[in-house]
Amino acid sequence: MQQRSSVGELAEQLRRELDRYSPGGKLPSSRALVERFRVSPVTVSRALAQLAAEGLVVTRPGAGAFRARPHRPEGPAGDTSWQEVALSADGAADLVPRTVDASGVTVSLSVPPPGVLEFSGGYPHPSLQPERAMAAALARAGRRPGAWERPPLEGLPELREWFARGIGGAVTAAEVLIAAGGQAALATALRALAPPGAPVLVESPTYPGMLALARAAGLRPVPVPVDPDGVRPDLLADAFQATGARVFVCQPLFQNPTGAVLAPARRAEVLRIAREAGAFVVEDDFVRRLVHADAGPLPRPLAADDPDGVVVHVGSLTKATSPSFRVSALAARGPVLERLRAIQVVDSFFVPRPLQEAALELVGSPAWPRHLRALSAELKTRRDVMTGALARELPELVLPHVPTGGYHLWLRLPDGLDEAALTATALRAGVALTPGRPYFSAEPPAGHLRLSFAAVAGTGEITEGMRRLRAAYEEVR
Repeated sequence: MQQRSSVGELAEQLRRELDRYSPGGKLPSSRALVERFRVSPVTVSRALAQLAAEGLVVTRPGAGAFRARPHRPEGPAGDTSWQEVALSADGAADLVPRTVDASGVTVSLSVPPPGVLEFSGGYPHPSLQPERAMAAALARAGRRPGAWERPPLEGLPELREWFARGIGGAVTAAEVLIAAGGQAALATALRALAPPGAPVLVESPTYPGMLALARAAGLRPVPVPVDPDGVRPDLLADAFQATGARVFVCQPLFQNPTGAVLAPARRAEVLRIAREAGAFVVEDDFVRRLVHADAGPLPRPLAADDPDGVVVHVGSLTKATSPSFRVSALAARGPVLERLRAIQVVDSFFVPRPLQEAALELVGSPAWPRHLRALSAELKTRRDVMTGALARELPELVLPHVPTGGYHLWLRLPDGLDEAALTATALRAGVALTPGRPYFSAEPPAGHLRLSFAAVAGTGEITEGMRRLRAAYEEVR
């Protein structure tokens, strides 16, 4: 039997047909839906489950699926206007406003409308994810002895050991905590290292999700410019001296968004400057496993060359697997480790054990190195296709650096071109972009775009997306 519809497509079709049935009316049987839409029983079951989760249908074992009756709220609508006063008053004494602008994060998390090519995505396309290997790992994990018991609060010892080996140097499993994805690990680190109202040094430009985390914690992000060799040590030293900051957050490998790699000569300098300032360096090593096939040997994490506990290291499996495979590591040395552990336990108790067991099964399987090799080759191919298409279609956009890792390109717009107008026009033309403004904690020096080459289905969509982007550019320039 040829499967013609995905779960989402079938759910959408059934959703459009619900008006044919009165509330409480019975939908066709699963067998009838299988025959009509030429899909598998599993697809039908999942589509109905999706509609049930949306409250549109009710499924009754042995009886079938029925259109749900409309929900009628009890009593009059409430008045929530009082919250505007309460929330504003709550932050009146804050040194730094704690309102959160998540727009820079949601751009890379949101799924664009049908027909729109996703150059804004923050994760590899499902075709680049090891879906079969993850499914097999999860199935094996569920059969492991004790898989559904409480895990150690710090994480499974074998998984901590695996992350420690990946960091290298003298880092041991005892210095690693398992966290629920890189974003959660960064949030824990910021809360542990800086009190509300304190400055925190950040690369400029940098990942909007980290800026949002800092502001949500009441911290004040202070930008330190990045060039093609990473953060500038001279400006980092000046920023520490001027602000008295005790935390610097950086991405030394394939920095987001510039793709820069911290130069060998700067690595020791950054650690020395932080150590002399009595400060921590939070190392967000987020895409080490998204290296391109032509990258050559990678530098070790900063944490591997740090005997004094300056570096708090964050590493994650998520980017190389799936947005839902949220397993990461926090590594630190010295008294700060206990503070990190305490905050994480209070916030989330622990990462679910089945997910940790599945991570162990995945990284220990022969499929894991095969996946990384295939991903590496495909990312290079996509990067080359996008850079070639940019040179043909949009030579006006400046590409200062072609990365050898990660999943995107960082482009500077011509002076005077409206970044917001280009983004909006491109969306109407059928391509979703990520504007550069959210990557700056202060005024940006120019307009920028970040283009992801990993979130689309293949190289054909990259070529078509560049053609659409050219049309949008012609409209707004």
